[in-house]
Amino acid sequence: MTDMKSILETIRMIEKEKLDIRTVTMGISLLDCAHEDGARARERIYKKITTLARDLVAVADQIEEELGIPIINKRIAVTPISLIAGATGEEDYTAFAKTLDDAAEAVGVNFIGGFSALVEKGISNSDRILMKSLPGALASTQRVCASVNVGTTKAGINMDAVKTMGQTILDVAAMTRDQESIGCAKLVVFANAVGDNPFMAGAYHGVGEADAVINVGVSGPGVIKAALERVRDQPIDVVARVIKETAFKITRAGQLVGEEVSRRLGVPFGIMDLSLAPTPEIGDSVARILEEIGLEACGTHGTTAALALLNDAVKKGGIMASNHVGGLSGAFIPVSEDEGMIAAVQGGALTFDKLEAMTCVCSVGLDMIAIPGDTRAATIAAMIADEAAIGVINNKTTAVRVIPAWGKTTGDMVHFGGLLGYAPVMKVNSFGSEAFIRRGGRIPAPVHSFKN
Repeated sequence: MTDMKSILETIRMIEKEKLDIRTVTMGISLLDCAHEDGARARERIYKKITTLARDLVAVADQIEEELGIPIINKRIAVTPISLIAGATGEEDYTAFAKTLDDAAEAVGVNFIGGFSALVEKGISNSDRILMKSLPGALASTQRVCASVNVGTTKAGINMDAVKTMGQTILDVAAMTRDQESIGCAKLVVFANAVGDNPFMAGAYHGVGEADAVINVGVSGPGVIKAALERVRDQPIDVVARVIKETAFKITRAGQLVGEEVSRRLGVPFGIMDLSLAPTPEIGDSVARILEEIGLEACGTHGTTAALALLNDAVKKGGIMASNHVGGLSGAFIPVSEDEGMIAAVQGGALTFDKLEAMTCVCSVGLDMIAIPGDTRAATIAAMIADEAAIGVINNKTTAVRVIPAWGKTTGDMVHFGGLLGYAPVMKVNSFGSEAFIRRGGRIPAPVHSFKN
């Protein structure tokens, strides 16, 4: 009877509450693909990806059909390209991005992450070339995602990299202006980036990882909201317990899928990422969970506290269901990918500053936020610096993925399509940060980082 109850409960979560496996991501090491001849290196990269990930989509589709659990995305993450392409001496890495794009298309995944650089303490020549290549790379590819890590709790914040990325984001927006500046939706600037993150656009394969691994990201905002609807007006303690119990059930489903994909592909299972990742569809919103907890609208006073409760309870429940929890694990708050967040912005309840406050307690940061196309580079760099400071001081991963929408101003709408959704252009502070950003240098690591 208990087994039948669990089966029926899972069916309900899938059919009515939008439970899904948000992504199965294969991480692939490209360290053995480096070569001084760029063409040879790219040949090796293409061959390795298309060999190891050849059956990824087919196997995931088989498991989805057999278990009846939707697997929304099949993706690949690779070693940061700045570490591989540096051996070539080339001055533009766009060709490497195109190779990744071709390989992703060949195996049928929707995104491939790892056109990345790690510059938290300094910028190598290869890192500099990769950052310079970002506008051309993102404008000339469909599936490639990029990231740059500008700070860590141990190293502090590289303000030279922060300054560079402020301008780079504007350049990417300009080069993809005929597509609502969508290139910026595939570019994340991190602090404390993790190398086992299965979620795009920030995924890359860490250098400490195995040659290939399977990482799984689960999601179920609709399931958690439905569970909370059954305990309305109950104390907060009950809310926390229900979220934990529900997160446990969601994670169990993800663990089952991950282990089965791993077994069939003969690739080690890596981690379960417990993050609640919303979509633009009705009934799949993190904002609506916060409102179910008792807020009139996401963004009002109490939002940060409710989000902290949600984030913590999701982690506590998920950890009990998996031996290997990693990635980001928490609640994402991307504006364009969450219909409740979009409605809160349009209704005036949710502002840019409140979103920044919320990032102190969730995953990952200022995510998928459309801003006016004429926003200054120094202003974007200052946004990155603020978010990096939150991550570095609190020893957590934070990130910025903002889209300066070319030709758009506050209140206009931008449409990206698919899971990337749509968003109102949000107002940003009109006062300048140029003198601060122009200083460059490095913000020292916080005192609590010295634990060796």
